[in-house]
Amino acid sequence: MRSSAVAAPNESLLRRALLLLAVGGLLAGFLLPADSGRLSQDLVWTAATLPLVLTLAVSIVRDFWIGRFGVDAIALVSMSAALLLDQALAAVVVAIMYAGGSVLEDFARGRAERNLKALTDRSPRFARRLAGGKLEEIPADEVAVGDELLVRAGEVLPVDGVLLDEHASIDAAAVTGEPLPERCRLGDVLLSGTVNAAESFRMRATAIAGESTYAGIVRMVQAAQTAKAPFMRMADRFALLLLPATLIIAAAAWLGSGDPIRALAVLVVATPCPLILAAPVAFISGVSRAARAGVLMKGSAALEALAQTKTVIFDKTGTLTHGGAGLLEIEAAPGRDGDEVLRLLGSLEQASGNVVALAAVEAARSHALALSPPREVKESRGSGLQGIVDGVRVIAGSRAFVCGTEPLPLWAEKTIKRYEGQPVLTVYLSANGMLVGIFVFGDGVRADAHATIAALRRNGIGRAVMLTGDDEAAAARVAAPLGLDRVLAGATPSGKVDVVREERASAPTLMVGDGINDAPALAAATVGIAMGARGATASSQAADIVILTDSLKPVAEAVAIARRTRAIAYQSVVTGLALSGIAMLFAAFGYVTPVAGALLQEGIDVAVIVNALRALRGGVGQSSFDANQGRMRQPA
Repeated sequence: MRSSAVAAPNESLLRRALLLLAVGGLLAGFLLPADSGRLSQDLVWTAATLPLVLTLAVSIVRDFWIGRFGVDAIALVSMSAALLLDQALAAVVVAIMYAGGSVLEDFARGRAERNLKALTDRSPRFARRLAGGKLEEIPADEVAVGDELLVRAGEVLPVDGVLLDEHASIDAAAVTGEPLPERCRLGDVLLSGTVNAAESFRMRATAIAGESTYAGIVRMVQAAQTAKAPFMRMADRFALLLLPATLIIAAAAWLGSGDPIRALAVLVVATPCPLILAAPVAFISGVSRAARAGVLMKGSAALEALAQTKTVIFDKTGTLTHGGAGLLEIEAAPGRDGDEVLRLLGSLEQASGNVVALAAVEAARSHALALSPPREVKESRGSGLQGIVDGVRVIAGSRAFVCGTEPLPLWAEKTIKRYEGQPVLTVYLSANGMLVGIFVFGDGVRADAHATIAALRRNGIGRAVMLTGDDEAAAARVAAPLGLDRVLAGATPSGKVDVVREERASAPTLMVGDGINDAPALAAATVGIAMGARGATASSQAADIVILTDSLKPVAEAVAIARRTRAIAYQSVVTGLALSGIAMLFAAFGYVTPVAGALLQEGIDVAVIVNALRALRGGVGQSSFDANQGRMRQPA
């Protein structure tokens, strides 16, 4: 059964036609009148077999001409030998089993590639551009950076961009695997290929169609469908040994018994479909399974390499952390409620557009606090702002802006000392002239970072390392709760590459990063994983695998899927070849006839393919990622 990365439609039709011809010939032979004689039956069965023999011979010669050689030659030899030995029934049964296996392979591969094909089939084709007060429909390829686009309800976003309206609801399930629509706000990044799940909205294009996220996904899918894993290439090389070994066993059976039919039976059961089918079906199934989890792998080679990694190296900013200003801690004055002071801050900061203000508003909303519109707001750039919220005079900003030269109370001093020397920003809040809260903002650790590292360790990753260009204090704050084996601070992009190479010399290494400065390190690792949800094009191109969600959890899921897929591929190949080897021995001693051998081999083929398709399912679950561990305590 010839395995190709993607079966051309005409080849698939030819395989089906050959199968129908062989089955029809077998039935026609049995339906001949009883007085037609054995010769007439043999002629019908021979005629049904010859087209497949000729097609297979042409295919083998064509492959040999371009430097490829596979074990399909065993099937050709077995059918040819059966015809020469006047075993036409055995020949047509082998033809049916061979052609049937080819059709079964097409079915299995089609099922495994269904999720990947669904991505390419829904590529955005049109866009609605707003220009000069008019709306025009244009091909997606004609969208230019800076164009203002209108996306209607239910439409696919044609290019990457930013939201121009206050709110939008985006269904990213087909791209990131996230089951629930995401609520986006003004200025949020939008990815091509996602779907507008609510009312129409306006967006501004930040990339052309060919350079947008979805186009990159399509390119990765194409690579996944055509690339061969090292395991599959190894199987090809191993298959070269199988033909001479089979011929030797068949010759020994013939010479030892004097019966050429035994040699034919050996050839029939030796057709190595487990070796040909198991690896490609299992690996493309694993790539497809990963895609459903929001993980794009650039071919099955990346999946197999990931399955063998023993060390993981994380970039810090944007990978283990959120990569922006997040609320790390709230310290409320004695007698004050933390949620209430956060509500006051979030309400006031609605009037500002700086990074810290946006983080404060986001933190208040994440606590489900009802924000009030501020009045009489005055902002002092670089210092803070003041205004009235629900009748309360609120001031937020630096210590000097809020407290002046007054000494801090004891409860506030403790908070300041706790973060002394760390790269954080402290915001003071007063209400009606009284200091009521202190807010510490910084680059917070992802909630799922600890659980992800724990899941990676359970899946065979024995060493976890963190690299960062930040100073040691910032690195220590992030690394403390994660249980890392090594932490390197102050690393330059070239320094990161040196560390990756050092770790790779000891064990296969996985590098996870998100920024442009991580691209060299991603390329230097055994396997590079890019956090691509924020559109880090350079790192995504340098990486072997791209995570499409803004989460670390898929990293652990990808490793679990890769290890399970590789195990299934090995299991299928070893089991299938072992069963074929046992069948060859039975055939050599005369216990299996050629016809029975063909049926037995087909049973082995079916079992191997069904087992390989298990890679489409599983690989992710509580065994690889504990959701409870993902809920790290947040000081806020």
